[in-house]
Amino acid sequence: MDSYLQSVSDPSSHSSSPELYAPTVPQAAPTISPPGSADARGPTQTVPAACLACVRTPVPSTLATYNRTMSVPDAPIPPYATAPVANSLQIFRTPYVSDANGAVVAVNGQMPRKSIPEQCIDAFYFYFYPGHPAVLPKAHIMNLAKERNIEHLLAAMRWVGSLYIQIGPARATFFEEMMRLLYSPDTPQDGFLVQAMIIAIIGLDGCRQNDKAREILASAEQIATALGLYTRDYATTHGCGNPRLEESWRRTWWDLFVVDGMIAGVHRQTNFLLYDILADAGLPCEEHEYLSGKIPRPMYLEDFDDQLFSGEDREFSSFAYRVASIRNLGRMMRLPGSGFSPEESVDKVESLLSNWRLHLPKSKRDCLNKDGQLDEMMFQAYMINHACTIILHQPLSQLDSSAAREVTACAPHRDVQSGDNFNLHTRHIIKAACEISKMVTYNVPITSHTHFFTCVLTLSSIVHLSKWAAVWFIADEEDLRQQIRLNIGALNKLSSVWKAAETAGGQVKGVAQEIYRSRKAQQTNPHFWENCTSEQIMSSISADEGIMSEINLLPSAPESVMPPPPP
Repeated sequence: MDSYLQSVSDPSSHSSSPELYAPTVPQAAPTISPPGSADARGPTQTVPAACLACVRTPVPSTLATYNRTMSVPDAPIPPYATAPVANSLQIFRTPYVSDANGAVVAVNGQMPRKSIPEQCIDAFYFYFYPGHPAVLPKAHIMNLAKERNIEHLLAAMRWVGSLYIQIGPARATFFEEMMRLLYSPDTPQDGFLVQAMIIAIIGLDGCRQNDKAREILASAEQIATALGLYTRDYATTHGCGNPRLEESWRRTWWDLFVVDGMIAGVHRQTNFLLYDILADAGLPCEEHEYLSGKIPRPMYLEDFDDQLFSGEDREFSSFAYRVASIRNLGRMMRLPGSGFSPEESVDKVESLLSNWRLHLPKSKRDCLNKDGQLDEMMFQAYMINHACTIILHQPLSQLDSSAAREVTACAPHRDVQSGDNFNLHTRHIIKAACEISKMVTYNVPITSHTHFFTCVLTLSSIVHLSKWAAVWFIADEEDLRQQIRLNIGALNKLSSVWKAAETAGGQVKGVAQEIYRSRKAQQTNPHFWENCTSEQIMSSISADEGIMSEINLLPSAPESVMPPPPP
């Protein structure tokens, strides 16, 4: 690792700005061979002892053995077999299409012919990495791979990347290799293994392998806490004097924290274990700072919590607001046992959600950065906030959810009783559902969002469908029609990668068709239209016909994810 560390730790390679963080470089140590670090490319390599970052912990019982008979997650395969190409990718307004993170690398305007594993790594960085940017940027991870064994991490990146492109039987091979290395007792129990597990968890969850995802999540939590990844000192101790690597470790803890919360929130099968850890790891910096290597001195949760009262003018990263947003979900999940009545609990959490929105700085009040490009971290922060609003208020709303009882792809059906009038809780969930639908309209590839957007879209769809089933005369029928259409279209697009989206999209479309048939059947009853004007009758029929005609026009088979290669 010496050559890599020398290249990234050279003071001349970083800005001289006093704002940048200059960590203490660990003293030189004799090189040793880490236990079980034989690299797949040849004999065991030696790395500096101070840079091993592979504190050994007992192998969790869930990772003790690997079952080769386990089925490979199945996902639809788009028709294009090539990795992203520069000409076609530049049409998207996304900050990740550049050689800063290695998603696209052109030589003299021509894309070199790449192997299937290389194409999968490119797909990983272009599509998956924007939503979960914890591992090192591509150029740096490839340099590091020459110095030490991180094959388990690369295997996870290749498998998830393979979900976005057509590679035939190689996908199953990549999956088996990833699982073998995750379960191997020879794989170092280090931060790189935690990174590989996070990638595997998200991929498995998106492929509807939820039990296996939760099993690996439990192991990742155990390893991360045993390593002390959540502590302030871990990044500097194991960062080898490399500011970008230190930042990667901070991001690894907080991304695991966010993923743990998202799985708990959207599936309601786990309890957000990491929320109860008293973590003091530094908060991540902005994405452009991470990619450029100009890493500022980290700030911490206490700085974030005290910003309103400290009088200091501090600007926190979008990643930090994402962490704060998922922390509100944890607070919501802990309230039922705190002694508050249900209404008091809801009011308390709603104050947290509202305060999060009210105190956003001007630069964070939408999902675009100062260059007009999508800020994926703020996108997720808002997504989590809107999802929390629905989860919080839906049980006390008066919007009967029985019509959407078959939409269970992400979580079990939650029964909600109807009322004569819409109360405040109902208005909260309708507004949040509309805001989620608006998020589909950002001009970026929808598959570059986190997989968990699938389940948030499903939450939104349940609200829209319940409203359509419960309200016969819809004043905003045009808006409702477009929102349902947006959600189903987005799920349809996401289904080209994620099995969970395919299942959820099919369920939402099926419920919409059932609601339409039910409304048509009731409209044949002459008494149904009593006390209705002809204008109301025509408006209601037109709204129903319009919604269903647009839903039925959506393609049943997902379109390809990758753009075709240029002629």
